[in-house]
Amino acid sequence: MNETDRKFFEALLKEKYAGMKRDLGTLESNLMRVTSAESSGELIYSDHMSDLGSDAIEREKAFMFASRDGAYLEQLEAALQRIQAGSYGMCRECGCHIPRARLEAVPTTQVCVPCKEKQQERKSA
Repeated sequence: MNETDRKFFEALLKEKYAGMKRDLGTLESNLMRVTSAESSGELIYSDHMSDLGSDAIEREKAFMFASRDGAYLEQLEAALQRIQAGSYGMCRECGCHIPRARLEAVPTTQVCVPCKEKQQERKSA
């Protein structure tokens, strides 16, 4: 990977990382506000079971999003480490260069399209 591409992808990954940190912080603060209100008894409880169920579902979705975003944040960190190590853009399966278009579409990828297709075939077999 040439220096121009390396800088491009490093900036892209850092931008995505900052955005995810911001989003995750907002999500976590909203979750903390809800769980703090619940534990302190500040919530107004409804007599309707469906309202209570809806609240529980919303909390579950928020926790799922936080978990998913945290995993993506780890992938971004790993990609930035690969850039620093000089191994970013190399397929971990075959060692070939991953095409720029693939890296632009999935900047955290570690495998080229043919290797990804082979992985999918093994999973479905």
